[in-house]
This record gives sequence, structure tokens and C-alpha cells, in this order.
Amino acid sequence: MVRAATQADAESIAAILNPVIRNTAITFNAQERTASEIAEAIETVPCYLVVEEAGEVLGFASYDQFRKGVGYARAMEHTIVLNDATHGRGAGRTLMAAVEAHARAAGIGSLWAGVSGENPNGVEFHTAVGFETIARLPKVGFKFGRWMDLVLMRKWLDPDP
Repeated sequence: MVRAATQADAESIAAILNPVIRNTAITFNAQERTASEIAEAIETVPCYLVVEEAGEVLGFASYDQFRKGVGYARAMEHTIVLNDATHGRGAGRTLMAAVEAHARAAGIGSLWAGVSGENPNGVEFHTAVGFETIARLPKVGFKFGRWMDLVLMRKWLDPDP
């Protein structure tokens, strides 16, 4: 089941996100997030959702403005992260469909994904749910002592203003 995240979900979200930050190149962020930081984000970003089963949070997704400024008000960059045991069970597609539905209802024109070049599964997932690769930005991320590419992907929701 997908639902809006609440502050009570912050610990569960941190438990899913922080191992990804700590152990993978899926995100270039190196600083783990506290439950307090996540709780604040839940209250401030336009969309923050969780997918749960039997009361357990299995993953989360959120979106926020792609870049600051009024000209970017209808372009949102999203994040989607699942716990390891949930991959391949359809929860990501369900969560992504809910993000897209929320964005469409909010009048968002496009969703963007910045996918690590070292995450081919992330590129494949986004392609499967209708995103297209717009650019591959070489060596823009640095983590674990090496430079990494970023694959910038977009899904048009409402191309006409």
C-alpha cells in the first residue's frame, strides 16, 4: 500500500536510506540523514510517499523542484529508494505510479531522475516506467575516491503549458 509519509515514518526511512548512502554509489551523497532531517523534509517537500506491507515501510519516494526559481516550478526531481528485500517485487513500480499520479494532479510538467552511472538497474527501471535518457554527465559525482557519471532522465507528464 502506498500512502503519504508522516513524521512517524522518519526512522524507517532513515533505516532504508542510510545504508544506501553509506555503502553504494546509487547516490553521490556521503552524509547520512537523521530522522529529524527526514521528518522535516516530509513536512516541506511537495510529495513524500512510502510503500508499506503489514505495517512495515518497504521504501519511499519524494519529489522537489528540479532547480530553484519560478521557471522550474513545474519540473520536479524525484528520489525513490526501496529496502534490499523489496527489489523485484513490484513495489517500485507501484510507488513510482503514485508519484506520477501525485505530480499530474499537482500540474507538474515533468519528472526528472538523476541516476548514478554506476546504477544500471536504476536506468533500466526508469526506462521501463517511461523515462527517457536526456544526457549522461561525465564525472560530476565523486564518492569512494572516484569520479562517477550521472544519467539525467526525464518523463513528460504535461508537455503543453
